[in-house]
Amino acid sequence: MTELLIIKPSSLGDIVHGLQVATTLKAHRSDLRISWIVREMFAPLVKVCEAVDEVFVFERAGGAKAFLKLMAEVRKTKFDYVFDFQGLLRTGLMTSRALAKKKVGRTDAREMAGIFYDEKVPLPPDGRRSHAIDILLQFCPVLGVKPELSGVLKFREAESLNLKFTDGRGGAKPVLMFPDSRRVEKRWGGFKQLTELLLKEDRSRKVVWAGSNYLPDRNSFSAAQFLNLTGNTSLVSLPALIRRAEWVITNDSGPMHLAAAQGVRTMGIFGPTDPRLFGPYPLNGPTNFVVQAPVGDLKLLPAKDVYSRLERARSRFSK
Repeated sequence: MTELLIIKPSSLGDIVHGLQVATTLKAHRSDLRISWIVREMFAPLVKVCEAVDEVFVFERAGGAKAFLKLMAEVRKTKFDYVFDFQGLLRTGLMTSRALAKKKVGRTDAREMAGIFYDEKVPLPPDGRRSHAIDILLQFCPVLGVKPELSGVLKFREAESLNLKFTDGRGGAKPVLMFPDSRRVEKRWGGFKQLTELLLKEDRSRKVVWAGSNYLPDRNSFSAAQFLNLTGNTSLVSLPALIRRAEWVITNDSGPMHLAAAQGVRTMGIFGPTDPRLFGPYPLNGPTNFVVQAPVGDLKLLPAKDVYSRLERARSRFSK
């Protein structure tokens, strides 16, 4: 058995990319056992991913004591490889403390993390202008695997999970929206107006808002057509919630990447960030779509423009 430790503590979107690469490695290496170091807030998602065999939880706020306790647990296993997907000082320190025959990191690692690696994987042909997944895929050849995504990203579901309450009339799949984003400049303010347009068009449709932070809807919509799960969306249920949707409409955020990774029809709304680097992967995939705000300013993007783009995208699947 080949023991691999992946270090990717955060953030949600980056972890999803890493899980896709881990799935690719497992698809080609049946002898591979994958362990993962992840922050406590993202650990529930990594723990239910079928590609990951063991999870070590990094409590970032715990200080040096928590760090040393974590690494004592990690050092109980002698790994064949350590892959530092993050490339920062703290993950470099984790790499240095882990016991492994070979420690591999990124060429573009920052904060002096590169001094802890035995090998650095090259950047893709487009260099730093590459998508985050293409950068992580460069770790695959270290294990004799082509740097191309393969396999299906799968998650173990909780036995008691029942999401039928999210369906519209007659069991119609919902339109799932994630109105929030970690960064203020990536938050589009038109989700309420877009919801109004969608519900007005089809009375049988149901729109569901989801996310970790509560966003008020001020009881603007009928309970039969609308459900607000913001502030009440767990990472354990997130993959299943996304798979249940007809469409996922979201800012540039972790849920967008998770939707794209699961092959769900995804529309990402972009402001200052470049969808070629941070969009749903692959950007030209048949179920991946983006809307770019004029001059990168989401305040200049009206809901009717997003609705029109969505209608054009939906027409591809109704032919």
